[in-house]
Amino acid sequence: MALKPTIAGVLAGLTLLAAACGDDDDNSSATTEVSGTGTAASAAGVTPPDTASADTGADGSASTVPGGEVPQRIVSLSPTGTEMLFAIGAGDQVVAVDDQSDYPAEAAAVMTDLSGYTPNVEAIAGYEPDLVVVSSAGELQAQLETLGIDVWVGESAATFDAAYTQIEQLGAVTGHVGEAAELVGQMQTDIEAIIRSMPAMDAPLSVFHELDDTGYSASSATFIGQVYSALGLRNIADAAEDISGYPQLNAETIIAANPDLIFLADTTCCNQSLETVAARDGWDAIAAVANGNVFAMDDDVASRWGPRVVDYMQQVRDAVEQALVPAG
Repeated sequence: MALKPTIAGVLAGLTLLAAACGDDDDNSSATTEVSGTGTAASAAGVTPPDTASADTGADGSASTVPGGEVPQRIVSLSPTGTEMLFAIGAGDQVVAVDDQSDYPAEAAAVMTDLSGYTPNVEAIAGYEPDLVVVSSAGELQAQLETLGIDVWVGESAATFDAAYTQIEQLGAVTGHVGEAAELVGQMQTDIEAIIRSMPAMDAPLSVFHELDDTGYSASSATFIGQVYSALGLRNIADAAEDISGYPQLNAETIIAANPDLIFLADTTCCNQSLETVAARDGWDAIAAVANGNVFAMDDDVASRWGPRVVDYMQQVRDAVEQALVPAG
């Protein structure tokens, strides 16, 4: 069960883009797993015979710590995993993070040149971890387990519940069950409040989520697409027949769809803005461009499914409010 590091897990052409943006997102459904020489704490919350119970999760399921011991030296090779670890209070246990784990600010103190895309087992082992949080398993997982190192692997979340599960499972694995449950509860409360505060729309506004300037987008089958769906928006990428969830739309299709809102998740990696979008041939006729409803978003926040999804949703909610205000 592997957490793919980038959209390039399904779209090889976006590998370099995602790496530049610190993205570890893809379109997989979410599962979590802890494995290694200790024992596994499954996403279902089943406690193996030789694994010590730590507490109960927010859903009442058993929570466990691999090998019965709370890890004290964690290495994270997943930017989303890093955000979750610090958010649940496990930051003091983190001794190293990969070169894309740029949030929160405290992570800078343990940022290294370790790569989640091309991991070096010897370099990882050099930090003497008792738990490694990875964004892609495969051969790396087996190699780390051979060295006696426990591994936490989770797949990219496609729903809010899947993201909550990952937070709760990391809480169980690291000995922060209560903090993880509290974080999930606060996220749920905040998101519900944002949804309730959404301005009334006569009809759902249409949205185009831009991953790069070649037309790659994200449909409602992805986590970021679920954000727009939850807020009652209509995603123009849903019309594309692309099972990956990340279709590439040509300019003619986007112009014809005439989205009311455009969210740019390529402001850092590709230097896109309202001005660059407006300069594209024919794009000045799109409602979002003509009305100034093209919004620069944080590339990293848009590509991760951690606690900052609340901030992203608030930005989208505010953008909708702006779009509904009559011009002039």
